[in-house]
Formats: sequence, C-alpha cells, structure tokens
Amino acid sequence: MAFSEKLMALSAQVMDEESAAFKRVDSIAEKNTLKVLDAMRDVRLAASHFTISNGYAYDDIGRSKLDELYARTFGAERALVRTQFVSGTHALATVLLGILRPGDKLVSIAGAPYDTMQTVIGYESESHGSLKEFGVKYDELPIKDGKVDIEGIQDKVSKDTTMVLIQRSRGYSMRNTLTINDIKRITDRVHNINPNCICFVDNCYGEFTDIIEPVQAGADIMAGSLIKNPGGGIAPTGGYITGRNDLVELTSYRLTAPGMGDELGASLASNRLLFEGFFLAPHVTAQAVKGAIFAAGLFKRLGYKTLPPADEPRNDIIQAIELGSPEKLRAFCRGVQKYSPVDSYAAPEPWDMPGYEDQIIMAAGTFVQGSSIEFSADGPMREPYNVYLQGGLTFEHARIGILGAAQEIEDLEK
Repeated sequence: MAFSEKLMALSAQVMDEESAAFKRVDSIAEKNTLKVLDAMRDVRLAASHFTISNGYAYDDIGRSKLDELYARTFGAERALVRTQFVSGTHALATVLLGILRPGDKLVSIAGAPYDTMQTVIGYESESHGSLKEFGVKYDELPIKDGKVDIEGIQDKVSKDTTMVLIQRSRGYSMRNTLTINDIKRITDRVHNINPNCICFVDNCYGEFTDIIEPVQAGADIMAGSLIKNPGGGIAPTGGYITGRNDLVELTSYRLTAPGMGDELGASLASNRLLFEGFFLAPHVTAQAVKGAIFAAGLFKRLGYKTLPPADEPRNDIIQAIELGSPEKLRAFCRGVQKYSPVDSYAAPEPWDMPGYEDQIIMAAGTFVQGSSIEFSADGPMREPYNVYLQGGLTFEHARIGILGAAQEIEDLEK
C-alpha cells in the first residue's frame, strides 16, 4: 500500500463526510456545461472554425468565433481570446495598460494584489514599463478580517478614481476568495460612488466555480488565463479578456498596435484545442474543486489550518493549507511531484521566480508548463509557510496526489 493505514482511513472518512459538497460541485458543473453547450449552439460552432491561420490572419473565422463564444458564455458584449497572451498576468496587464492613461487612478479593492501584478503596477515592486512609470496613480484598500472592507470603499474610491482592481482569488494570502455576491456588492458600491469608475475583475482560478461570472454581477471587464480553468487542461497557452465593448477594444490596441486591435493575430495553435478545452472546462474545473475539498478535509483532520474549510462553497480552485515550516512545505511539494504524470522523478526546490519577492517552491508535473488547472502546488518560502494547492484534470489523480503529499509529511515526522 502506497499510503499509511492512518491516511487511508482518513481518506475514506473525508469521502463519506464531504459527499454533499461533492454533489454540490457536480450540480454546478452540469449547469455550466449546459450554458457552454447553449452558447456553442447559439454561435453555430462548426468544424470549419478549427483551422490554423498564419501571417496577419485577417478574417480568421475561428478566432472571431472563439471571441463570440466567450462573450456569449460569460454574458459580455465582447471578448478577446488569444494564444498570443503568454500568461494570465499578461492578459491582466493588457487591460490595465490598454485602458489607463497618465494621471488616471487605480485602486486595488481587495488588498495588495498577487505578486506578479505588483510588478505590473510598480509601486511595491518597481519595474520597467509599469503603471507607475507611465504616471498612473495607485492606492489600495486593506483587507479587513479576511474580507473586503465594503464600508471602507468610500474612503478609497471617489469621482477621480478611474478603475478598481478586484482580485477574485486569494493569491499568496489567507484571505477569503470573493464570491459572486461579494463582487456584486463591491461593484454596486463603487458604481454608486462613481458611475464612471471601471470595475475590473482578475478572474484567474474562478471561472465556472459558480453558475454566473463577474461581468454578469456588475463588473465592466474581466480577464484570465487559458491554462487555468477555461482552457480545460487542453489549451496549450493563451488568455482572455471579456466585458464591455469599448473597454475590450481598448485592450486590443495594447495587445497588437493602435489601429490594428483584434483584426489580426494568427491562430498558431489549433483553434480546436481552445474550443474543446472550453467545452470540457466546467467538468475539469469541478474535478479540481473536488480535489480542493478533499485536501481541506484531509489536512484539517491531520491538524492543519485550511482555507477554505471543506464544507464551504467554492469560488476558485485553490486550497490553502498552513504547514508551519519550510521542511513541511518542501515535503508537501515532493509528494505532489512524485504523483505527477510528468517529471515525477524531479525534486522541487525553491528558486527566484521572475515577478516574486520571495523564493517560490513549485510542484507541477503538468502536460502544459505552468498549467494551474492541472494538479500542482506552490508557495512562497516565508512564514507561515502556506502551500497553495490547485487543479486536477481528474479527481482521482488529485486525491492520489494529496495523499502523496500527506505521506511525505508523515514520513518527515517519523
């Protein structure tokens, strides 16, 4: 037996006691699958949209159909879905740099944003080409008791605020992930203070965890990565932006060039992968969410602090676990890597990852490099040594990998 009798007994207990939570996730996946199917019928998706284009790629029917599909599914006016986006951070930066102008003011409404976004903004982590260099002013509203300070929004947002950044997921923090209701409360409050203020949601890790998306809850624009939830584990790279027509158009000029926008851009990877990945995304996201629930249940029973707890409704695919020591963080990542389908023989080590202040340790034996919808774990080498677990193309693999991580820690403690 690969895992100890103690871990196998706890595993069976979690599977039994969290069955209601698993059923809730499956119900959301079914509703979202129907939503994607309805959108595919509405846009009349056909095999002719799967072709690969080259050069300028004017009149790429697959590219424009993919944009239409994302907009229809997410309840938006327009979308920009491209393999030219190298990461979720690239898509988010394209929104910020495409819309904001010198003298504009940006407010991060959910505390300090994710590490890589701080280099884009340039105030805490200075970098060339940042918003700070271009004269965009910045402020942030601190998190209060693990949540967004709704009452405090009025102290940070005014008639002079151009945009608020709303990070849905927790990043490398132990704050609560934002629910769709949270996002609606924030956007309602911001628009009440300043109707012209743009509400921009960083939707990374959150797609398809609920039956509606942030643009349907009052956000003006949102962005994310195709190698997270909406790529379904099949998209080889890319990102998306979707929301108000005029705002998405502005971002397209930053992605390509002024005057060009979304009129060109070759589909260098088969569009079939992006369409098929999007079709699978509700199911694959549910597999990852069930893995996160299992991890929370198991590690709570092992005596660790977990956020969110196993029985709490999910709003992203990330499970945070406070391990308390660098040795346990290394051991956890070793276990995840050991039970990965790719590079299982590798031993994860902390390193100076671009865009991060602290060294990062990452376990990710994925088919697509950096794919967070595939089973992986990472965390900064700083107290209290939290690990952030996410993804899982199948629940079966996620469960095995989580048990592997727990076994490595158990062996460490012997």
